[in-house]
Amino acid sequence: MASFLHLFHIFFLISTSFFLVTQSKPPQRTAFNPRTAFNPNKLVLPIQKDQATHLFITNIHKRNPLKQVPFVVHLNGQFLWVACEQSYLSSTYHAPLCHSTQCARANTPYCHTCNSTPRPGCHNNTSAQDVLSIQSTKGSKPGPLVRVPRFLFACIAGLGHAPISLPNQLASHFGFPPKFALCLPSSASNVPNGAIFFGDGPYLMLPGIDISSQLRFTPLTISPEGQYYITLTSIRINNKQVPINASLLKFNVNAGTGGTKISTIKPYTVLEHSIYQSFTRFLTSQLPGIPQLAKPVAPFSVCYDSRKLKSTRAGPGVPNIDFVLQNQNVKWTITGANSMVEARRGVTCLAFVDGGVRPRASIIIGSHQLQDNLVQFDLAGSRLGFSSSLLFRRTSCSNFNFTATP
Repeated sequence: MASFLHLFHIFFLISTSFFLVTQSKPPQRTAFNPRTAFNPNKLVLPIQKDQATHLFITNIHKRNPLKQVPFVVHLNGQFLWVACEQSYLSSTYHAPLCHSTQCARANTPYCHTCNSTPRPGCHNNTSAQDVLSIQSTKGSKPGPLVRVPRFLFACIAGLGHAPISLPNQLASHFGFPPKFALCLPSSASNVPNGAIFFGDGPYLMLPGIDISSQLRFTPLTISPEGQYYITLTSIRINNKQVPINASLLKFNVNAGTGGTKISTIKPYTVLEHSIYQSFTRFLTSQLPGIPQLAKPVAPFSVCYDSRKLKSTRAGPGVPNIDFVLQNQNVKWTITGANSMVEARRGVTCLAFVDGGVRPRASIIIGSHQLQDNLVQFDLAGSRLGFSSSLLFRRTSCSNFNFTATP
């Protein structure tokens, strides 16, 4: 498990570094046969939740000889990003030349000469190619590892819609539809207990439940930056509509403002200030017999004594929250397991935070609300599939059978 300081260092590099392309000569490398034993139509990556940061981590096999490398799962990242250490060793590493086809795919204007031994990290975020290996699957258990011989990365497992993002490169190489699905686990663990699927369903969780069979779909909008948005038309709590400014729910594609973005980096759903105020007032009015705590736990403003809330199969017994989408019949239902969080021992809080006045996105659906939900991104069809809580189906995102032998 990556430490908090290591993960913080990764994100500091992400936020401050430029995307550069090296002009150094590629090193000598052994011949590599790009053909695999079979052509899979689905792939799977194990993921786990880091307790300290609430970030989701996956381990990807890279380099030659193969080495497991930890990546932060970043839904809106445009490329695969790896911490670029000095000791990067791989016989199949290749540094694309400036103005090459690879650089054009990466859509970067930067070009820099590297005077030392070619490797990722000769300069911050050097574009690079190397072998990537990933587990195949038929949907119910892991299959053999398959390889992409020249996977382009930029020295985060980026899942955003960009030419060199992880989903697009895998779909292009193996020839399956550009779809991927997230199933984030709700508990932190030192072993993988969630999954990312690449390719179409079925996706099977123990005890043999196809969690993709009951997906509902809504249009998916992709911003110019490759970020994923959906359109909410209203929010309902306890089947009652929350009064909010509907214009804030509309996404202005040209300006990149408003609308509802989906994120694996934000731990809790973020609401624009006026939406947040109306939302919290309305929800607390639906729990009239349960007093709020006078001193909530930051960053939350609505907290309760956990003993005052009933326990159900789908979390604390609080009113359901519905994100109503293109019509009243299509709604993403958020139950207590996803709307509430135990902020500290004996204190349960509403897992939504105030995003302030005039944020770029009016709503950002955070990872807590995605946990134990299957969310499928159909990039070719421009639609998002969602399951709502899997707990009602007597399974969870932790139930993929990673222990089975390929």
